Amino acid sequence: MVSTGEQRTKSRESLRGPLLRYRALAWATGVALLCLTTAIILKYGFDSPGMMSWAGVTHGMFYMVYLVMAVDLALKARWSIKGTILVLLAGTIPFLSFVAERAVTHRVEQGRKL
Repeated sequence: MVSTGEQRTKSRESLRGPLLRYRALAWATGVALLCLTTAIILKYGFDSPGMMSWAGVTHGMFYMVYLVMAVDLALKARWSIKGTILVLLAGTIPFLSFVAERAVTHRVEQGRKL
């Protein structure tokens, strides 16, 4: 019979790869969103649309991969639907992907569900 402590350790070990991929994409998505926010401010506030040509596409691409990585982690960590949706939406609000990444990392490392 396997003890609860051993089960948690095995669970954390099995989530190491998905968590690392999620964390990398959360940061990339957050940085891309900050670039997009800056581009929008420059375009509409200062009539300088230069960054808009790449910032939106970059964030969109990172966000699509972020969604896949977050769902992968959610399924493997057995998150609730509500928790999963909140994490998925975190990539659409500036700075929130960084906050969500820290919260997710702490919960997964402690073996708690979202």
